[in-house]
Amino acid sequence: MPQYQYKAKNAQGKPIKGTISAQNETDAVGELRRQGFVILNLTQMKGGGKAASGGSGGGGLFSGGSKKNIKLSQVRVKAQDMVVFTRQLSTMISSGIPLVESLEILAEQSSNAGFRLVLDTVVSEVRTGRDLSQAMGVHKKVFPKIYVNMIKAGEASGQLDIVLDRLADYQEAAAALKAEIKSAMTYPIVSLVMVLGITLFLLVFIIPKFEEMFSSMDVELPAITKGLLATSLFLKTNMLIWVPASIGIGVGVFMFSKTDKGCRLKDWLLLNMPVFGTLFSKVTISRFTRTFGTLIQSGVPILGALEIVSETTGNSLVSDAINSASESVRQGESLGEPLAKTKIFPLMVTKMISIGEKSGALETLLEKISEFYDQQVKVTVESLTSLIEPLMIGVMGFLVGGMVMAIFFPIFKMVGSLSGK
Repeated sequence: MPQYQYKAKNAQGKPIKGTISAQNETDAVGELRRQGFVILNLTQMKGGGKAASGGSGGGGLFSGGSKKNIKLSQVRVKAQDMVVFTRQLSTMISSGIPLVESLEILAEQSSNAGFRLVLDTVVSEVRTGRDLSQAMGVHKKVFPKIYVNMIKAGEASGQLDIVLDRLADYQEAAAALKAEIKSAMTYPIVSLVMVLGITLFLLVFIIPKFEEMFSSMDVELPAITKGLLATSLFLKTNMLIWVPASIGIGVGVFMFSKTDKGCRLKDWLLLNMPVFGTLFSKVTISRFTRTFGTLIQSGVPILGALEIVSETTGNSLVSDAINSASESVRQGESLGEPLAKTKIFPLMVTKMISIGEKSGALETLLEKISEFYDQQVKVTVESLTSLIEPLMIGVMGFLVGGMVMAIFFPIFKMVGSLSGK
């Protein structure tokens, strides 16, 4: 029978380690949990036989070979899985099920082995007396700052189930917005890559075959044909130069975009570029208002909410504007006027924020703004999609049609000279 080495925590939260015999991983995990242990690591020992590679339905706590362990720092959880977890945790808590038991049930039913391990460690920490927000805050890649702070606000207000439900709504809306952006960007990127790929293929492999035919003709080549052949010859004979150079330029641009100056330049271009600049601006405003409104509605203080929002906008220029406004609020000013001075946010947004501050309905107006801009993003995506398709067809026709014309001009000229004789 296979032997498994484990590290775990007992019911008192003390770390323990040992070995256990079981038919497979699933049986080993089940037995350890029946003993009240929270599993931190489980590895099949060498020479202990062949272990099952994933448990029932591929959902074992640790999957893979004997040396493949899950590291907490490398765990990733899909957005949809987080939405389901958050919604189910809210439902279970509102139904009166204790927090620790709710987390254990959700860990048991999760099909993501890494997420199960994270939840096991969270359960272990909560058992020792730590708050849920503190236990989750350790796993920053699974539970981002906004998630942890909303949980903390829910714990402080005694409305954890309500905050969790609100958090699930926020996650669903954020995921929908991300899908809209992905939909808007996928088509043009794929189309552009295909157009460039086809053009390079024709220039490097097809056009050179016509050069020998033209050299045997006693006819003067048009300028467009000479330019096409020269370009084709350069690309074919200098592949060892332009291919690495292109890769190097791409890597250089990518590395530069990771620097502070490069990041700011990239973010400025995204907000001001033709066609797509409007989309990115609307997306940024929608993300800001939804996140800010959700945090305030959940009881997070306004300065703390602004700090979190500045880290989640995805644009350094917008983050700077929010930080500047936050400093003004810290000094006793209202939020609407400092935001208007940054020139980043439209007048309608800053005016509605000012009205919300005066009327005490800031979170309600922020929600209205986010809903409006969500709709604007959808309309913009549809408009871009309808615009990009004919644009890409036109670019493809121009490039391929130009090459066809350059190839057939000399042939037409030769045929004309022969018929004139």
